[in-house]
Amino acid sequence: MNFVKRAGLSLWARKGRTLITFATFLVISVMVLAGILIDDATARAELDAKRAVGAEVNLSMDMNVEGGGGQLQAPRVDAATVDELGALPQVQKYTYSVWDRAILKGAFRLVDGGQPDPMGPGGTVGMGVLDTSLLPDFRNGTFTLLSGRHLTAADKDTKQLLVEERLARKNGLAIGAKITLTGNDEKTTADFTVAGVYRDPRPSTESDPEYGINPANMLYGAVGGLAALGTGGNGPLQVGEATFLLQDADVQDAFKSAAQRVAGAALDGFTLDANDKAIQQMTGPLRSIRSTATVAMWLMGLAGAAVLALLTNLAVKQRRKEYGVLLAMGEKKSKLIAQQALEIVLVAAVAIGVSSLFAPALTQRAGQSLLGREATAAEQKISSWQPPAPGSTGLDQGIDWNDEPIDNADPVDEITVALSPTDLAAVGGVGLAIGLLATAVPAGAVLRLTPRSILTKGA
Repeated sequence: MNFVKRAGLSLWARKGRTLITFATFLVISVMVLAGILIDDATARAELDAKRAVGAEVNLSMDMNVEGGGGQLQAPRVDAATVDELGALPQVQKYTYSVWDRAILKGAFRLVDGGQPDPMGPGGTVGMGVLDTSLLPDFRNGTFTLLSGRHLTAADKDTKQLLVEERLARKNGLAIGAKITLTGNDEKTTADFTVAGVYRDPRPSTESDPEYGINPANMLYGAVGGLAALGTGGNGPLQVGEATFLLQDADVQDAFKSAAQRVAGAALDGFTLDANDKAIQQMTGPLRSIRSTATVAMWLMGLAGAAVLALLTNLAVKQRRKEYGVLLAMGEKKSKLIAQQALEIVLVAAVAIGVSSLFAPALTQRAGQSLLGREATAAEQKISSWQPPAPGSTGLDQGIDWNDEPIDNADPVDEITVALSPTDLAAVGGVGLAIGLLATAVPAGAVLRLTPRSILTKGA
């Protein structure tokens, strides 16, 4: 009788042991498959989150670098150098900004509200921007462009502005209207054209936390045009920070290397950091359930493997007499081991097949339940964060500005589990490896003995 037929008869004759082995393999298969499915589903969700946010790198002051006398010195870099970085092939768009006081002249008036004259009579913030569409508040939807267009690099040296709708309404400004501004020196004056009107949802009574002005009075203009009003208008334009929107999240390292090569020492005192705070906020729950699923998979898999090893070890010892008889009849040891392995393979294959029928649905429900709880906890943490009072750093209250939530970056609360042939192959490989190892070790130990010693001594 060949060993394949003997394997089938053995499984049928030992139905109880076969069912126990099947149940053990089924638990192992379900847990391993669930872990793999959750890992795949969270990886896809993280990739979707990265694509939704986009790949962004910020050039900003390196806070770990101190200037002379232990005082932090704000570094500056020529705008021409930043333009070179913006021309690198990894960059899709880029922007930088400079600001200074701008004073409304003539019949133009600021919107009332907030702190009284934080920039002096008629003074407000003139924010020169290379590309206003890349400003965080426009990108995340907080600000809305109501009419006109965004300012781009093509407008760099023009005298054009974006004005808030309340300021536009108070002064009767429409697209194409002229507004006169005076620079911080209170001497340099120029006429600017309104290129767009935007909406800032913050109330006029709420002062901007950084500049102290009424948010309705913030002016965004072409960087070169506004810089010409500033006190440093006669020298080359210099900036303290910039933002680069890359073609893809995977080219961040290539961009950083190229930027260091192109700019060299000009970037001393600066750091190039990926703005992945929004991604971290969105994918936090995903990482949590992935780690939970991985730990559960290993614990249950190892426990199942231990039980399977005990079962197979016991089964092999119970079959010592069978082995002795077969060996005495001239059967090769290799075929006996092959028979035992085949029995395990058959049971494992059926268990893996059965697990693939219901494991995806079970994993979807369990994973979604875990993710829902983690996402709810993350959202509660985000909603409970409060900034310090105006004028306070928050350090004395234990408030860390790095914990400030990112708007429109809600934690991911949904995953989609999908079974692929690769997943099934991975589970099959793990299950078979466990089964074969658990079978081969005790079987090999028995078969190293002679038929005589097996039959007479039973060991």
